[in-house]
Parts: sequence; structure tokens; C-alpha cells
Amino acid sequence: MQATPASGTPAGPDSPEVFPQEASDLRSSLLRGLAGRELAVPTLVPPAPSPESAPVVDSPDNGIEDFIRLQRRLLLSTAVISLVAALAAALLFDRTTALSLSLGAVSGMLYLRLLARSVGRIGAESKQVGKAQLLVPVLLVLGCSRVPQLEVLPALIGFLLYKPALLLQAFVRP
Repeated sequence: MQATPASGTPAGPDSPEVFPQEASDLRSSLLRGLAGRELAVPTLVPPAPSPESAPVVDSPDNGIEDFIRLQRRLLLSTAVISLVAALAAALLFDRTTALSLSLGAVSGMLYLRLLARSVGRIGAESKQVGKAQLLVPVLLVLGCSRVPQLEVLPALIGFLLYKPALLLQAFVRP
């Protein structure tokens, strides 16, 4: 049989059976026990450091300056690798192969620049990377297949020359 508190509502099986008189006695005993004591409230957030002890931060740019520096280093290393590859292709193969490789390298740098710009917009303006840079390899293959002076395979190899530059930036950090 369930006990009925003074309020008249039956107590459920999960609810404790506390009567008003017992709650009042419990409350008064707790208050008497705490009387005269200093209550220490735990701090969940540590206090802010003083301005003298705070580390000096250049600016709250959230890494944008680092991203721009990385982007410039990546484009520069891609240009250097592409120049070396184009010169090697000109010496080892014919002029058509070197021209196709150079066109592919320029397309790869354009792709990389469009991708970096799209990544730079994430957060403030959009939540996803754009798809405009995907047109670059498609247009490269279409252009090489339409123009008889260009070859598709050296152009695709030139386009992928940004990959070694990425690996170089990943393993060699200045």
C-alpha cells in the first residue's frame, strides 16, 4: 500500500516518501549545520590570467596568416618543380611534350589556387568546399584532345606536379 503525503497525492513507486514535517526537520538540521561556516563555491572556470602573465599573441587571426604563408610556399614550390620538369621534358623529349607538360603545370597551379581560395572561404561564408576548381582538369583534357599540338598524357602529368609540392611542404617545414 502506498503512503499518501499531506498534499493528498499518492506517492509513486520511484518517489521518496517525504512528509512535509520531515522535510522541514531535514532542512532546519542542514541549515543549523551550515550556520557559522563559510561556504566555498567550487570554481568551474579558472580565473583569467593577469595581463602581465598572459602570453603575447600577435593577433587573433585564427591561423589565417599561416594559411596564406603555406599557400604562397605551396604555389612557389609547385612553380619551381614545374619549371624543372618542363626544362627536363624539353631536353629529353620534343617541344610538344614540354609544351603540354607546361600547360598542365599551369593548370595544376590554377587548380591549387582555386582550391585554396575555396578553402579560405570555409567558415565565414560557406560550410563546404566549392566545386569550380574541378572544371580545370576537365577543360585541360578537352583542350588537349582538341588541339593537335598538345598531348594529353604529358598535360596530365604536368597537372599533377602540385602533388610533389604538397609532399615537400608536408615533410619539409621552414
